[in-house]
Amino acid sequence: MDNNTIANKKVGFLFDLDGVLIDSEKEYTSIWTEIDRQFPSGYENLALRIKGMTLTEIIDTYFPAPSQREGVPVLLHELEQKMSYEWLPGAKELLTWLKENEIPAALVTSSNQDKMNHLREELPEAESFFTYIVTGDQVKNSKPNPEGYLLGAKLIGCKPEHCVVFEDSLQGVKAGNASGAYVIGVAGTLPEEKIAPYSDIVVESLTEINPKSVIEILRNR
Repeated sequence: MDNNTIANKKVGFLFDLDGVLIDSEKEYTSIWTEIDRQFPSGYENLALRIKGMTLTEIIDTYFPAPSQREGVPVLLHELEQKMSYEWLPGAKELLTWLKENEIPAALVTSSNQDKMNHLREELPEAESFFTYIVTGDQVKNSKPNPEGYLLGAKLIGCKPEHCVVFEDSLQGVKAGNASGAYVIGVAGTLPEEKIAPYSDIVVESLTEINPKSVIEILRNR
């Protein structure tokens, strides 16, 4: 493959939301701890178990009783509406650079539309950074299944192997790895050693990312 072909190869950036772009993981841990208190699931460390799962899968797996099925979504919605979202270090800067340089980016999140509506209220500019947004409502199989990332790559017109996935959860890095993408694990939600086996590299925050270097890696894959 000659240098011109490599330079013209289309590449894309695929991002998880919570714990990668916005600082919400601590709040979600508190939220699910409270939900588990009011509607006991019977499982330890529930907040860690469910990371990367859609709400439907969480309820099917951990809250199957009729009273839980009815009550958990209502309580979750109530608590989510009280959340405040802030960009994690380096996130907005990286997204801005990608937008200015016309590099396609997709958000691939397990969150549903209610959550995305609240995100619009808290961070109105967030959607403008993405060519497409894939939510948990749009996929049949949540992470660690690669369906969401495969769809994200398809929507932005890139082959999965020419995309980079940014993830912080174990389910997330497994999904990115299974999709064939280059995976950058973001430590914080979990320690580096937990996500490293399924990541090509691990960083502490997006401030460490040089997008030009990442693009070069993707174009040479």
